[in-house]
Amino acid sequence: MDAYTTNEPIYALATPYAPSAIAIVRTSGDGVINLIANVFSRKEKLIKAKSNTLVHGCLVDQAGDSVDEVVLAVYREGHGYTGEEAIEINAHGSLTGLKRIFSLLESIGIKQAKKGEFTYRAFMHGRLDLTQAEAVEELISSKSVRGQASALERLEGGLKSRLLKIKSSLVEMLASLEVQLDYAEDEILEDWVMPREEINNIIKALEEMIRTYSAGTIYREGAKIVLAGSTNAGKSSLFNLLTKEDRAIVSPIAGTTRDYIEAYTTIMDIPVRLFDTAGLRDSDDVIESEGIKRSERLIDESDLVILLISPGEEEHITWKTKTIVVKSKNDLEKRDGLAISTLSGEGIGALIERIHEELLKGCDNSESGAISIDSERQRDLLVKLVEMLRFILSNENESVDIMALFFQSALSILGEITGEVTNEEILDTLFSKFCLGK
Repeated sequence: MDAYTTNEPIYALATPYAPSAIAIVRTSGDGVINLIANVFSRKEKLIKAKSNTLVHGCLVDQAGDSVDEVVLAVYREGHGYTGEEAIEINAHGSLTGLKRIFSLLESIGIKQAKKGEFTYRAFMHGRLDLTQAEAVEELISSKSVRGQASALERLEGGLKSRLLKIKSSLVEMLASLEVQLDYAEDEILEDWVMPREEINNIIKALEEMIRTYSAGTIYREGAKIVLAGSTNAGKSSLFNLLTKEDRAIVSPIAGTTRDYIEAYTTIMDIPVRLFDTAGLRDSDDVIESEGIKRSERLIDESDLVILLISPGEEEHITWKTKTIVVKSKNDLEKRDGLAISTLSGEGIGALIERIHEELLKGCDNSESGAISIDSERQRDLLVKLVEMLRFILSNENESVDIMALFFQSALSILGEITGEVTNEEILDTLFSKFCLGK
């Protein structure tokens, strides 16, 4: 893709491209206020408007015809999302009207923005660091309250603040080394001493962040759960109960579900893609056999399998996927272990808690105050930084000048996380994943 620029006015639709009461078209860039003023019914009012104010009027084409009645939100340079001159056009949500607005903006030299270009400009102008910029996309794509709240915390600077404290500590350590380098040996009162305890505390804080990655990813991206079992084990009944919809056909006839059915739901705030599958059995029916093969493929690709066992059945697991064994139809026959009845609701609460526990097993889901991370890029760099700090601790007998280089390397890794040290290729890849208008 073409590299981003910051010297041209841009526009993008910030609301869905669909009929609606109101649509918002964002613009940003040098001179954008004057450009739009030339096609606005109240030109002088707009040109003189202060930052963070609204101006009502009409956009007009070159023939003088009204394109749409709009309210313009004005942001002078240094204000607003990007830090550039910007106008947000609040228009009617007519698709025909929006097309006319887009054509009008392009006719006056405002080009359509690339994906993520607004956030890229906010980053380049120092409005956000790279952890906050990534949080923008994480916030938009989050599928749960927990994921949304976590992304919002990072956007508000929670992770940035923690990293700045770590940077400040490392800078102080490097400064104490450079003092040694700046003076002759006979002028230095004391030898440099490795701040081992302080470095270990930094490592501990970083490792707490790293451990949150798996849980953060689950809360943002969700998990794939498959309901499996023999025919008439109660899979469809449990599917309908967990999704709170009457999606799957429930019947005493074996082989009713011949292909999988899927639906999205949440389980204790974890987004879940839930699958009801064909009953696992030997069948001469060609269609049912294909459904069973598909079920087995889904099981292999899933994050968790819930295996339902009917009364009188034996537990039989032939796959490696993490599995919860559930004894179904407990209203017909009471059994020990995790047992449920979809008719009475017995055991459903315990099953939901068990699903939550299994999905988060091995993840740091504590409320210890560690800022959670969802970015694989951030996780990998944090791991690299921990390795560098451990390397520093294990080489404390190196000369002062070599030790200073080690600390500079640690600060460089930290700079990659926040975006102080980066390159255009990484930025283009990161921001191209954003939606238009952000």
